[in-house]
Amino acid sequence: MSDKLKTSVGIVWAPFSKGQARKGVEEGPAVVKEAGLIDKLTAQGCDVKDYGALQFDDVPDDTPCYNAKHPRCVGRATEKLASTVADVKKSGRTSLVVGGDHSLAIGTISGHAKVHPDLGVIWFDAHADINTPLTSVTGNIHGQPVSFLLKELKDKMPDVAGFSWLTPCLSAKDIVYIGLRDVDSAEHCILKTLGIKYYSMTEIDHLGIGKVMEETLHYLMAKKKRPIHLSLDVDGLDPSLAPATGTAVDGGLTLREGIYTAEQLYRTGLLSAVDIMEINPLRGKTTEEVNTTVNTTVSIILSCFGKAREGFHSSSYQIPKPQNST
Repeated sequence: MSDKLKTSVGIVWAPFSKGQARKGVEEGPAVVKEAGLIDKLTAQGCDVKDYGALQFDDVPDDTPCYNAKHPRCVGRATEKLASTVADVKKSGRTSLVVGGDHSLAIGTISGHAKVHPDLGVIWFDAHADINTPLTSVTGNIHGQPVSFLLKELKDKMPDVAGFSWLTPCLSAKDIVYIGLRDVDSAEHCILKTLGIKYYSMTEIDHLGIGKVMEETLHYLMAKKKRPIHLSLDVDGLDPSLAPATGTAVDGGLTLREGIYTAEQLYRTGLLSAVDIMEINPLRGKTTEEVNTTVNTTVSIILSCFGKAREGFHSSSYQIPKPQNST
C-alpha cells in the first residue's frame, strides 16, 4: 500500500449496544473522542476524516430469533455500518471504527470485504465470538459475529431475522485469533473442526508476542500480501489495563504486547481497517478506571497508525559539534 493509505484515516463512531446486555458500551465512542484521538492522530502526521457518529434505529418488538437477541436491531445496525465502512475504503482511507459492542464486526468486516474481498483478519480478544445462534448460551450476538462471517459455517447457521442482507465473506484460513482465554466448549469444537489458527494466552506466554506476530503475518501472507483487518476487543487486554469493559477476563495481554501488535501491523503497510470495541465507561468502578481504559486504547490506536516508541525519528536531530575554544 502507498504511504497515503497508511496515514489517511477515516474514523467512524459506532455507539451501539444491542449485541449484548449491559448498558454503557454505546458511550465508548464518545469517551475515546473526548480523549483527543483526532488531534493526536493529526499531530503524528495522519490525514484524518471524521465520518461522524452513526445513528442506529431501535426496532420495536425485536423478539429473539433462535439464540440471538435483538437480531433485527443488530442486523440493521451492522448493515448500515457495512455500507459506511465500504465508503471509507472506496475513498482510499484506512477505516477506524470505534464501538460499541463487538457484534458490529459483522458490519465492519463485511463492509471491508466488499472493497477488498481478499482481506485477512486478526481477532484480538479474550473470547472467540464464534458461537452460532444455535450454540450460544447467552443469546448475545456480540459473542457470535465470526459465525455470521464464515463461509464454512453457512450450513450451520439458521436464517436469522435482520440478516438477509449478509453474505459470509471469510474463510476459516482468513482469520487468526490472538489472546484467547475464555472459550465455550461449542466454540472450541468449531475452532478445531475448521482448523482456525489461534493463539491462546498460554501460547503467547510460551512463544512471546514477537514470535506470535511473526507466525501470524506469515500465515496470513503465505500466498500473497493482502489487506489486514484488526478487530480488537479491549477485553483482550488484561483487566488492569482495560477494566471498563463488559466481560473482562484475568490474565490478558499487557500494554507492551498490545502496542507491539499494533506496531507490527503498521509496519507491514497493509493495515486496512481497525475496529476498537467494547469500551464501557459505566463498567469502570472509578473515573480512574475509565481513564485507564481509554488511555490504553488510544495508545494502541496511535501505534496502529505509526506512532513509534522511540518518540522521534533519529534523522530529525543532529549531534552538535563542539566549538573550538580560543
